[in-house]
This record gives sequence, C-alpha cells and structure tokens, in this order.
Amino acid sequence: MAKAFQKIYTKITQITKATCSVKATDVGYDELATVEGRLAQVVKIIGDEVTLQIFEGTEGIPSNAEVVFLGKAPSLKVGDQLAGRFFDAYGNPIDGGPVPEGEERPIGGPSVNPVRRRQPSELIATGIAGIDLNNTLVSGQKIPFFADPDQPFNQVMATVALRAETDKIILGGMGMTYDDYLYFKNVFSNAGALDRIICFMNTTEDPAVERLLVPDMALTAAEYFAVDKNEKVLVLLSDMTSYADALAIVSNRMDQIPSKDSMPGSLYSDLAKIYEKAAQFPTGGSITILAVTTLSGGDITHAVPDNTGYITEGQLFLRRDSDVGKVIVDPFRSLSRLKQLVQGKKTREDHPQIMNAAVRLYADAANAKTKLENGFDLTDYDERALAFARDYSEYILSIDVNLNTTEMLDKTWSLLSRHFKPAEVNMKQELVEKYWTN
Repeated sequence: MAKAFQKIYTKITQITKATCSVKATDVGYDELATVEGRLAQVVKIIGDEVTLQIFEGTEGIPSNAEVVFLGKAPSLKVGDQLAGRFFDAYGNPIDGGPVPEGEERPIGGPSVNPVRRRQPSELIATGIAGIDLNNTLVSGQKIPFFADPDQPFNQVMATVALRAETDKIILGGMGMTYDDYLYFKNVFSNAGALDRIICFMNTTEDPAVERLLVPDMALTAAEYFAVDKNEKVLVLLSDMTSYADALAIVSNRMDQIPSKDSMPGSLYSDLAKIYEKAAQFPTGGSITILAVTTLSGGDITHAVPDNTGYITEGQLFLRRDSDVGKVIVDPFRSLSRLKQLVQGKKTREDHPQIMNAAVRLYADAANAKTKLENGFDLTDYDERALAFARDYSEYILSIDVNLNTTEMLDKTWSLLSRHFKPAEVNMKQELVEKYWTN
C-alpha cells in the first residue's frame, strides 16, 4: 500500500516504557504500525484511544512522532519455498537467500475446532531410545522438555530434528545465542537435512519482545504443511521460558499487575494458545509440538513449568546421571500421557511389557542405592539391579543413543538377560520365551 493511502498520525497522547497511545479510527487489534520508523503492534483499543506496543522500546520517541498504520496484522507468506530456510521473528530471511513467494496468511489464528481433530494414533519415532521406549511420542501430541539451563537441550532438539520420522521439522528459537543459531544451521546443513527443516530464530541480540512472534510464525508454517499438504509436522520450540520472560517484560512495561513469579496473569492463556495448535487432522496431516522449558534451579513449581504441565500431555525430564556421566531422559519424572495409543500397536507387541519391566527394575536399583548410602548390606539381587541400572542409563536412556524401535527393544531384552533370570522380570511367559536372549 502506498504511503499516501496509509493512516498517519502525529500526535501521541501517552508514552510508557514499551507503548504509546494515539487517537485513531478504523484500526484493528494486532494491526501493525510504525512509530518513528520502529515497528509496533496494536495491543489495546478503547473508543478511539489506540495503544501500540513498540518492539524496540520507546526511548527517544517524541510526542509528535509519525505513527503509520500498515492496515494488516503480522503475517507469513506460506509455500513450499519455506523449506530449508532460516527466518527472523518477522518471517524475513536471515540466511542470505531470496524472499520466498507464497500466499500471505495472518499469524496467531485460532486453534483447530475439537470436532475437526482425530484421535492421535500415529507413532513419531525420534531415534532417542530414552524417549521412544518409555515416553513414546504420538502425532498431534504436545509435550515439553523440562531441563536446567546448563543441560544440552538444544543438542537434543537438533538430534530429534534429524532423526524424527516426519515430513517437516519447524524450529522456533527464542532468546538463543548466536552460537546456538550457528550450531543449528551447521548441524542441519552438514546432515543434508535442510530440505525438510524450516527455522524461525530470535537471538539474544534481537529485542526480547520479538520472541512473542516466533511461535505463531512457526505454527502458521506448520498449519500450511499439515492442513494444505497433509504432512506430518513436528514443531520444536526452544525456549518457552524465554518466551514467558518476554511476556513478563511487556506486561511490566505496560504497568500491568504481575501474577505468580512476576509473570502476567494471562500466562496460562498465552501458553495454551500455542500448545493447543497441536492436532491430528482427519485428512492425515498432523502438528506435534515438542518444546523446551528451562527450569530455574530445578524449580518445577515456577509459574512457567507449572502452567505448562496443566496444558500439555506429559513432560520429558533431562538430568545428568552421575553414575555414567551422561545426560539421560529420566524415566521416573518423564511421562507421555498418549504413549499407550501406539505402544504395542504401532510398535512390537512386547513394547509395553518390556517398558514396564525395565522401569520397575530401575526403581529396584534406586532402592538399592538408598540402602547403600545408608550403610546397609546389599543382596546379590541389589548388586545386579545396580549393574543393570548403569547399563540401562548408558545404552538406553542416554540422549546420545540412536536406535530404531526394534533395536531399542532388542537391546533392552539383552540388558535384562545379562543381569536377571527370566522369573525375576515378571513378564508374560510367551514374551519371555519369544524374545529372551541367552
């Protein structure tokens, strides 16, 4: 639209740390504008009083600044040209390539009507045995990684992106360092996997409030490939705590009263509108969301993980196992609430039984470790349980283990037979006779 036909105002009535207000008409919620050349977005309308959030902040903006309304909400041009590309929070290329062509669609639309969803039933194998064995992912599921900030969650996300058996992987990076951005770009390029990966990146050098656009950009692209192309799409979001921190910054600058842990009172709704985009569609396409939520000092009761737990269908916990010196997917604190929809149905018949047996024996090892720490003598069974737990952590639970579903089950059978007798694993006799390794 030519500037001559755009709505332009030059009298700002109020300026705060992040917003400005102007009297204007025929303006819509979420509409974009520029204030003294800085990108802004309409966040509140009361009568003819329009409040705009300025992404770069209001410092240095005079009361007679030129406010130009652009007549549209944030949008993304969707099409097959998105594949293999890196974009910023506004959907602009940051990889040196051309601007992609396609249909322009507004971001942040409503989630799918529940009656248009299908019961999730398709397996998403990640190649990480600690996930696929105990907490199997299902297409259309939404599940977070809970991890301390010093854990290698970005490496896990990159690994999932390369190994996951899906049509498209869409990565939304929020508050990443430039090194993280280069890491993802180099890993994907070197693996030759760029043709099915799309990335939207906000780094620590970019304004924090731009992080708020990244999930909607990623999910708008995901909806195109899942709904229009009937593809299985896996959306990886890292880090949702950075997203929530950006929400808190904006809320604070708008002088809103904070809720728990300095987070805005709308936190639950803000997170839910993202996670509820996960769906299995009747036409065969699906959107699965795997997101990282970093924990401050391991505090699971913080508002961000606490609200996330109510919205999502389980969680995956990363922790460092001191016995083997590796980061593992913790079988005790991790949970996929939809795993039973595919275990033993889309995977081998012994999957549910061997998962339960291995976790039970791992728990016996934890009890044995408690006995040892308290100075009690260990039985022969205790010693074998501890040896099994070390092998189980190293060869199954560790995030660097790359096995397909059949190899993962065979390996677990092998570990069981190495440390226990058939009668000690408490499994169906026909399965023991069929799969036990001598």
